[in-house]
Amino acid sequence: MKKTILFATLAIAGVLATATVATAQIAGSTTTVGVSVTETERLALGWSVKKSVLGKTIYNDAGAKIGKVQDLIVDPERSVSYVIIGAGGFLGIAQHDVAVPIAQVREQDGKLVMPGATKDALKALAPFHYANGNAGRDRFVADAHRDIASAKRDMATLDKKASAAAGDVKQKLDQQNAAMRVELREAEDKLAEMNRAGAGHWKEFEGDVSAALARLKKSVGTATG
Repeated sequence: MKKTILFATLAIAGVLATATVATAQIAGSTTTVGVSVTETERLALGWSVKKSVLGKTIYNDAGAKIGKVQDLIVDPERSVSYVIIGAGGFLGIAQHDVAVPIAQVREQDGKLVMPGATKDALKALAPFHYANGNAGRDRFVADAHRDIASAKRDMATLDKKASAAAGDVKQKLDQQNAAMRVELREAEDKLAEMNRAGAGHWKEFEGDVSAALARLKKSVGTATG
């Protein structure tokens, strides 16, 4: 999902030397909210993202249209860092969004201008893609499948050893393999349960899957160590 900013200060044209703060305390809380005179100046002189930025055409300094603003990205430090520009989407060409540092875009005579830029130059940039919200889950599932596959390989090796063994050695190997199968089935069941719950609920099952995988690894370690 795209996350856009409804209001942000992207240009500041002067501040007061001192700041007076008007504050209000939230009922039942020690949190104080307020906007200083300095901040009010900045809000008044800044850009409204909704009115002046999103969906607006960006030009180069020669007056040529090079793209449209699709989004703004806020970095972890809470500052607007990048403007997402759509540089495609015509003549059957799929939309090609690119991320450009906000400092490279200027407001000039009521227009958004990116000096020295061309449409071809923007298209040559690597496309911007939003982070997958399920990336953490996907990594976890991939790691779980890798651990399970590794355990199965170890079990196959142990089976061969048991087939070639005899007496007490064979009996011990068979017991170890049986224990591994129990833990393997438990791990697979827990992982399947998590998958059935859907991507939005995977965290609720992460602990059980991790515990089952840990028991499986311990069982494998005991048998192969």
